[in-house]
Amino acid sequence: MNALATSLRMAIVAMLRQRLRSALTSVGIAIGVAAGVLVAAPGSGARGEIDKQIQSLGSNVIFIFSQPATKSGAKSRANMGMGLTERDAAVIRREATAVTAVTVYSEVKAQVASELGNGKIGVMGVDESYFEVRGYEVESGRSFNESEAQTKAKVALIATTAQEKLFGNQDPIGRYVRVGKHPFRIIGTLRSKGQSPFEDQDDRILIPIGTWRSRVVPTLGDRVQLVMASAKSAEHSSEAERQVRQILMQRHQIAEGEEPDFRIGSQQEFQKMQEGIFTVLTVLLLSVAAISLLVGGVGVMNIMLVGVTERTREIGIRMAIGAKPADIQGQFLLESIALTLFGGLAGIAMAAGLMLGFAKDLGFPMQLSGSAIAVALGTSIAIGLTFGFWPARRAAHLDPIEALRHE
Repeated sequence: MNALATSLRMAIVAMLRQRLRSALTSVGIAIGVAAGVLVAAPGSGARGEIDKQIQSLGSNVIFIFSQPATKSGAKSRANMGMGLTERDAAVIRREATAVTAVTVYSEVKAQVASELGNGKIGVMGVDESYFEVRGYEVESGRSFNESEAQTKAKVALIATTAQEKLFGNQDPIGRYVRVGKHPFRIIGTLRSKGQSPFEDQDDRILIPIGTWRSRVVPTLGDRVQLVMASAKSAEHSSEAERQVRQILMQRHQIAEGEEPDFRIGSQQEFQKMQEGIFTVLTVLLLSVAAISLLVGGVGVMNIMLVGVTERTREIGIRMAIGAKPADIQGQFLLESIALTLFGGLAGIAMAAGLMLGFAKDLGFPMQLSGSAIAVALGTSIAIGLTFGFWPARRAAHLDPIEALRHE
């Protein structure tokens, strides 16, 4: 025990004697440990948050986007501005048996003002089915009715982020907002849906699609930006996609083999995309961690070999007064472990700081778990043992007489 305490004390003294060199040697270990901890930090919390965001898009929703076609006759039709229309949605609603509900929407970011505030807010034109498909709920007031939709009434529902921008903590029901030169009366507020993988779902106001076309963007005719359909269940999603594709190919007169002027996506597709992003980030961070730890380990070995050379006479004196080879080897191993352990602690602190910033910016729960800390410290110690073994062994097998003669 006394020998171990002596070796530990001498290891700490040796590190403090070369503070700058020791700190620089630990940098590689710190970067590697930080990258490794960041891989584990998001964990199930971030994945659960992403799943929650994707589910907030609706239940088993299929998204049909307009897109420019580049082949055959589809190109000329796209250039003529056919795109997706409300009539497409009506046919899908009528003929797609694997679909329970269909809705359309168009959106534009516009400067919206009230008597209490203003801001750039999404102004969305929707039909009555939008609330069912997307799972929006009216929190107070009411939704627009069929008469208001048909007469293109200037009424609107407002979501929470938009409400905070325009009215602060004031009740918006019955008040007016202005989009361009048109005033809209707020008739209801929407329950918060939070962030989606693409946007803040609460930073918007909803108005009837007919009103949107006539008052906000009157140049689109009956075209819409997006058609959404709810499949009967997750098991019916593939069949629903097939039916929707077949209906639109026929309606848009697109032959088999031609590129369509629309694209279909699903929540499952978004889920796979997010998983792919997670996988790429994980591989990238693990690669950075592995390279940094390898470079850091080689750096530790190098500085320890230099230390053995510089302290050869000191080693000879210790051997002359009774130190055993095991004591010398233990001292240098402890120095190596102390270097990598210092780097590991610095890496954990670095990762904790980065996690605080990421969690705030991304909105993902990121926690520094006890298991991640234990693995990080264990890895640091293992690197110290692995890369410090050869220098420690070399020091322990020095010839005492030759060591004492060393200048």
